[in-house]
Amino acid sequence: MLVVSGLETSYGDSQVLFGVEMAVGAGEVVTLLGRNGMGKTTTVLSIMGLLKPRAGRVMIEGWDVTGAAPYRIAQAGLGLVPEGRQIFPTLSVEENLVATAAARFGPARWTLAGVYALFPRLKERRGNMGNQLSGGEQQMLAIGRALMTNPKLVILDEATEGLAPLIRHEIWDCLRLLKREGEAILVIDKNVDALASFADRHVILEKGRVVWSGTSAELMADPVLKDRYLHV
Repeated sequence: MLVVSGLETSYGDSQVLFGVEMAVGAGEVVTLLGRNGMGKTTTVLSIMGLLKPRAGRVMIEGWDVTGAAPYRIAQAGLGLVPEGRQIFPTLSVEENLVATAAARFGPARWTLAGVYALFPRLKERRGNMGNQLSGGEQQMLAIGRALMTNPKLVILDEATEGLAPLIRHEIWDCLRLLKREGEAILVIDKNVDALASFADRHVILEKGRVVWSGTSAELMADPVLKDRYLHV
């Protein structure tokens, strides 16, 4: 589904990513982990074309999209739930969802009805403006907006950052449901134990380099690894 190989990205003269390698298969949930400032968001921005890599490749189902315009990468099948949500504040919930609706790969799997079934609270608030929603509701809307593009892979950057514990659990339950429905997901989140309960594989970044990758069972069985690379 998604293959990232040898990815190197810089901000001016300052190199941030050094040969990042990772992949997400069809129906897989893969996490990208690491402390703050280790290159997770830079990796997502490079995949999505919002930053142009200086080296390496980003492949979507065998198509090389490295450095392509973000809208081209979205059209190729990647849906992004960005850090900070970035919903349209002066559009209603329903307008936010309809604005991104697309079905490029056959009949739409995700429609308004499907998103409202996934997030009943959005249906209740469908006439409210984006800036009238709570943080949790905005995150639900950002996920629903990405799903309305009917992507092949959904990327969530800081999936539960700044959310109350109860809302975090709602978001994780949503990701579990998406996994059961066969969605491929790449997720960044700091709550390792929660992610390990449903993710297939994990990739850990340290100073822009992949320092470990493996399964949930392998990650949870190695507390030294977690302490070294993930705990503050």
